[in-house]
This record gives sequence, C-alpha cells and structure tokens, in this order.
Amino acid sequence: MKDPARPSPDALLRTAQREARGALKIFLGAAPGVGKTYEMLSEGAARARAGMDVVLAIVETHGRAETEALVAPLETIPRRSINYRGQALTEMDIDAVLERRPQLALVDELAHSNVDGSRHPKRWQDIVELLDAGINVYTTLNIQHVESLNDVVASFTHVRVRETVPDSVLEDAEIEVVDIPPDELIERLRDGKVYIPAEATRALGHFFSKANLSALREMALRRAAQTVDRQMLEHLDASATPGTFAAGERVLVALNELPGGEALVRTTKRLADALHAPWTAVFIETPRAETFDDAAKARLAATLRLAAGLGATIVTVPAESVIAGLRAQVAAMRATQLVIGKSRRSWWFELRHGSVVTTMLREAAGLAVHVIPATGEVAASRPQRVRGDDEGPIVYLYVAGLVALTTALARLALPLVGVGATDLIYLLPVIVAARRYGLRPGLAAGVMAALAFNFFFLAPIYTFTIGEPQSVLTFIVLLGIAAFISRLTGDMRSRATIGVRGARENAALAAFAQALTRVSDAQATAETICEEVAGLLDVNTVLLAESDGQLSVIATSAGAAPLTPVDRAAADWSLKRGEEAGYGTATLNGSDWQFHPLKTSIGVLAVLGIARSDGGEPVPSDRAVLLSTLVGQASLAQERLRLEGETRQLSVLEERDRLRVALLSSIGHDLRTPLTAVRAAIERIAADHPGSSATPVARAEVDRLQRFLDNLLSMLRLDSGALTPASEAIDLTDAVGAARQDLGDLLRDKRIALDVPVDLPLVRADPLLLHHVLINLLANSVQHAGNAGIVTIEGRRDAGKVMLTVRDDGPGLEPGSEARIFDMFASGTGTDRSGGSGLGLAIVKGFAAAMGVGVTARTHAEGGAAFTLTFSDLVEVDAG
Repeated sequence: MKDPARPSPDALLRTAQREARGALKIFLGAAPGVGKTYEMLSEGAARARAGMDVVLAIVETHGRAETEALVAPLETIPRRSINYRGQALTEMDIDAVLERRPQLALVDELAHSNVDGSRHPKRWQDIVELLDAGINVYTTLNIQHVESLNDVVASFTHVRVRETVPDSVLEDAEIEVVDIPPDELIERLRDGKVYIPAEATRALGHFFSKANLSALREMALRRAAQTVDRQMLEHLDASATPGTFAAGERVLVALNELPGGEALVRTTKRLADALHAPWTAVFIETPRAETFDDAAKARLAATLRLAAGLGATIVTVPAESVIAGLRAQVAAMRATQLVIGKSRRSWWFELRHGSVVTTMLREAAGLAVHVIPATGEVAASRPQRVRGDDEGPIVYLYVAGLVALTTALARLALPLVGVGATDLIYLLPVIVAARRYGLRPGLAAGVMAALAFNFFFLAPIYTFTIGEPQSVLTFIVLLGIAAFISRLTGDMRSRATIGVRGARENAALAAFAQALTRVSDAQATAETICEEVAGLLDVNTVLLAESDGQLSVIATSAGAAPLTPVDRAAADWSLKRGEEAGYGTATLNGSDWQFHPLKTSIGVLAVLGIARSDGGEPVPSDRAVLLSTLVGQASLAQERLRLEGETRQLSVLEERDRLRVALLSSIGHDLRTPLTAVRAAIERIAADHPGSSATPVARAEVDRLQRFLDNLLSMLRLDSGALTPASEAIDLTDAVGAARQDLGDLLRDKRIALDVPVDLPLVRADPLLLHHVLINLLANSVQHAGNAGIVTIEGRRDAGKVMLTVRDDGPGLEPGSEARIFDMFASGTGTDRSGGSGLGLAIVKGFAAAMGVGVTARTHAEGGAAFTLTFSDLVEVDAG
C-alpha cells in the first residue's frame, strides 16, 4: 500500500514562522516611471477606506502632482532628521512607526541606502524589523536592484546599480508587477513625467533605450513568476496537495548506464534554456545498479559529470525499481517536463522490470514527457553477478548443511505436527540463506528444501517420485514460496545496503563540515580538504591555487604522485575556465588526474585534483553526488577564508588610512601659522627694501606653498566625505577669469590663449569646487609649458554638452598614463611631467566627480597635454 501523502515539516515550519510576522508586498517594476509608487499609494488608500489602519512611513513623490494627491488623505509619520556632514537630511523614523504600530505601513523605495547615523544602513533592513514586529508593509522596487540580477542588468545596460536588495527579502513577499509597455514609458520620459527634461534626454540615450526596457520588463515578469512558483510549491508541500500546479517550468531528465546518455543531457539542456527553467538530472539507484560492469559505471559517471558541468542539479534516488524512484522524484520536485530515453531493451527485460517509458506516459497527468530514442547500442557485456559475503562453493555447502539440519528437525517434529505442516519448516533455511548470503544462495536453498521435502516426506518416500496430485501442488507451492521469499529477502538486503551506504555518506559529510569549521588558516584547511576527500572516496588528492601568478600545490594527500606537465596544464585550464579537466573529461583527458574547480561567488579560488593509484576511474557513478557535495563544501571553506582575509586586510587599511588622514591633517593645520608668518615677513622685507629682486621669487614660492597646503586640506575633505557640492548656474567665461585673477603672479609672464565663446550655455556646478579645479589645471599647465610656452583655454559645445579644455605645449603625457595621472601623489615618471606635488590633478578628479563633471587627459595632436572638463548639466536661457 502507498503511504498517504503527508505535509512537509519544513514547509509547515516556514508557514508558522510567516504567520508570526507581518506580510510584505512588493510593487515590482522594470524601471523608474512605470507607476510603482502610484500603485502602492492607490492600494494603500483603498485599504484605508476599507477600514484598515494605514500609515505612510515614507514616500518619494518626485514632485508629481498625481502622486502628491494620493499622499494627502493618508496619515503620514514625520521623518527623522539626521545631521550628515553639516546638512540636515531626513529618513524614515522607524521608532515612530513601531510606536504607532499600524496594521499597514507604506514604505517607498526598498533598495534605498540610509544616511550614516541611521539604525540600519539599508531601508530593506528597516522593513525587516517592521515585519518582525508584526506590521504589514507595502513597498516598491525596480528589478535592477535585485542582488542576483545585478550583473545581468549591468551587462546590457552598462550601468551598475550600487543599491541592491538580497533575494531572500523577496522569497516570502507577495509580488505585484507594475508594468507598462516600453513605448509608453519612453513617451512618459519625453513628456517630463519621470525626470526633468535635461535628465530625460540623457536617460533616453542610455539606460532607457527600448531594447533595455524590453529586457528589464521580461526579467521583472520572470522574477515574479519564480517567486509565485516557489511560494505555491511551499503551500502545496505544507498542505500535502498532490499535483504539478506549475507557475514555472521544472525540467527533470532520467539517466541510466546505457550509451546515449550524453545526447539526452544535451537535449535537456537546450530544453531548459528555451524554457528559462531549472533542471535536474536523476539516476535511480536500484539493487540492479550493483550488477553494472566497469564500462557501464564509467558511462554513467561521465553522463552525470556532463550534466553537472552544464548546470544541472544532480540527484541519486535509491528505490526498488526505476519506475518507483522516478515517480517519487517527479512528485517530490513537482516536475513539469520529463526527458527520458527510449532504451533498446529486450522484451524479456521489459517483461521482468517493466517499461519505464510506457508507465510514465500512462501516468503523465500534467507532465510533459519527452521521449528521446537511444543513440547508442546496448553493451553486449553481461551484468556482473554480485556475490554475497564470501560467496563461493563453501556457501552452497553451508546452505546444503542448513537444509540437512532442517530435515533432521522436521523428522523429529513429524510425530507432533504431521506431514501437512512439515513444509513450513523448510522455509527456515530459505530465509536464513537469503538473509545471510543474498538472492542466489536463497534460491538454491529453496530448490534443495523442495527436493528434500519430496524425498523424505512425500510418498513414496526416499524417491523423487510424487504419488498423489495434492503432493505435487504442495511441492510446487513450497518451491514458489521459497523463490518468492528468497527474492524478497535479497531485495531487502540490497536496499538495506544502499540505505546504510547513504547514512554512512551523510555522516561522513557532516564530519567533513565539522572538520573544516575547526581550522582557520589556509594551509590547515587545504590539508583537511585533501585528507578528508581522500579518505571518503579512497583516492589520492591534491589542492592547487594561484600564487604570485603561478599555479602552486597547496596540499596533497599521503602517497599522491607528483604532477606531470600535462597534469598541471589540466589544473591550470580548470582554474581559469571554471570547468572540469583531466581524466574522463573532454579537456586534456590524457592526465592521470581529474580536476574540479572550487567555484564561489567571488570566482574560482582553487582546484581539487583526484586520482586513483591504480589509474582507474577516479569516482564511480554511485559516488558522483558525494563528490559534488564535497567539492561544494570545500568551495565554501575557501570562500570563507578569502573573505576573512579580506576583512582583516580591510581593517588594517582602514586603520592605516585613519592614521594617514590624522597625520596629514595635523601637518596641514600646523603649517598654516608659520606660512602666515613667512608671508608677513616677506611683506615687511619688501616694504623695507623696495625693488629687491628676491621679493617676487619669495612671494611666488609662498603662493606655491599656499596652493599646496590648500590642495592638501581639500584632499582631506574629499577623502573624509566632508564636501557637499552646491550646484549653481555658472558662466564659464567668468569662472575662467576668476581663476586667472587668483593666479595673477604665476601667469604674469606666461602667454594665455583664451578661446571661450561668450554664448556658451551656463553649466551647473559648485562655484568653489570649480574654482579649485580650474586653478589646479592652469597651475599644472603653466608648470609644464616652459618659459616660452603657451597655455590654451578652449571652450566648445558638442552634442548637448560643454567641453572646457586647458592645454599646454609641453612634452605631453606618457602613453598609458592618461588615467593614472589623476591618482593621488602621481606625477610623470620622467623629466617631462615631473616636479609637481601630485595632489593637484587628484584634486581635479575628486572635485569634478563630486560635481558630476567628467574629466579626461590626453596628449594633444599638436603636442602638449590637454585636460578636458565635460559638463552635461546645462542651463538653457530663453533668448526671448
């Protein structure tokens, strides 16, 4: 009888935990401007009208009148003011929301980063706290802010979003996709309903292209479908409801030991890619699996490796039969697509074991079954016969002895029980033989028992002749029962062996994980990995990683042979490509080692090599899942070590940076007083000795030292984040003139070619920061122009932007130094661009970035270095 379906304990536990928390609803959009905030406020207002206690915790209306109209009727929690770098900024007051304790809180922009000084660095963490307090939350999110999709979005939009939300936040949330067609969103942008016109023009040319919006729209719909599918499966598991009920596709491929498995895997991979669905490769481990010969085991191992390499989840399911195991796996993962090969089996095999394809097609209610004809011939080799413990001639002599002992016992019991019950006594040696030695000795015991019963107890006795018809039936029934019991006991013995092995592997994995947690340095971890994997799989192991640009052996198991050049080439390929290489793979299979990359979220950190001392298949098919799990745990251990090392290094760098800032700040402030005294002394000397030739030189050097000191203090402000740009409309002609005036002494004997048209549009920038930028660019160009050189200042408009270029006619920049020249304390490596403090251009780069102004350096076609400022934020003045 089939066991009744029971709810999943894990699903019930998750459901209970969810009921104790508030409910989260996310209004998910493909891009800004689709109407997420408007939809959230509309639904929140509808809930309030229905009698629910709703408050507005925080919302960003972006000045849209229709959005502000929805805000007005709702109770709004006042924002909390935070003093940040001299400015008063506001954030959601989470304590006020918790104290107010509404039924529903509306919290806009889930991916928002809070200002320093807030309780949590991210708004999604604030929302988690509200949910833990039992408050329901509505919030908004754009698809590009989902952590797992961040790299994918950046690959085609060329914009990397810095504010992301972990996927775990979305797992228990109800998701509503707020969607409009790309053409309609583009029209909203053009109409200024999303951004101001100037920003909208730039957005349409970059992020908001129709191709990008279409891709983002598809990602949002698919991500919502995945969440719905996962939540539905959890509900079905908690309620023990059978069936598929697929909101998303789930693909399962059944593999076996026969030829053609690789074609089956590749077909499934193409199907899964077409459906954008996860897929699983399953091997049903029946007692017959122990009869596979070496060739069959090697084929199965290669097929499983290929499936894992193509991204499948590998599963082995112990079962009495392939049909039962496959049926259980389909139900467990609620597969919607099943890919199965039609093997070229004999009619006798299908008669004994059943046709898997026919059975699954007959039972495929709600399951799409893809039947792929076998592409290879079944191997002609016969299955290996599995012997019992010490099975051999002596075992059958022992079975014969059991039957003889049973015969003697039956003769003694005959007067008490009669001939009719004696046949039951002969079942004892059958059960003992099958239990102790397996199926074949049990069948032999059954035949011997039937013959002994006939010879000694059925008339005429002491002959194999049966005189009465009913005795013939008794003989046949005894023989059949003996065969059935032998088969049943043998199958139970095989299943027990599989179960014991599974339990042993699970215990070994737990011990492996505990061993890895007990070590804390790289070398000990590497040695633990090699020793444990070698012991569990009975193989030789080696762990390699890249050190100083070279692939180095970190640890090996005892007795492992040295690596040959071919082995090292395979390991290097596996490390760089992140794929398996070496023995039994498609790459450098002449190696005696099989290399597995230890992949992590931060890349491939090491390579684990395994090999057998006898040169055979490193890992048989029945240990493939165990190997995959061991490699996964080893990868996690390597990732943990790397992250711990980076954290320690970051702490050291932060402390070093703190000391550097403190030292430079102290030097900068301590120099102000003596510099002021020196300047005053120079002025007194100039008054006492008018016309002295030394006075202008002293003034110039003091001014130079003052500029260096100002640059030093400005760089400290930039590093500490104390700069807060104040954007204003600026006329570049006036800005350049002010910079020239402040550098009067430095520019007095220099030739300045000024070409800044007065009809250039105004640009938005911080006046003080722009003044510093221009002073440093002019000072740098004057320094490298030489005594007879010319400094050119040129302004022009190009494609909706304004370019301001300052260039000298000196030797120019060294090739390849165009970006490096802006680094702090960087200067030219030769006499051509050397001599500066190395702070001026770093100030230029930092201040320009703070204002949103682009800056580039190049060698001009006519000679000399040219530094160009690019202003994208323009202020158009209506001439009428």
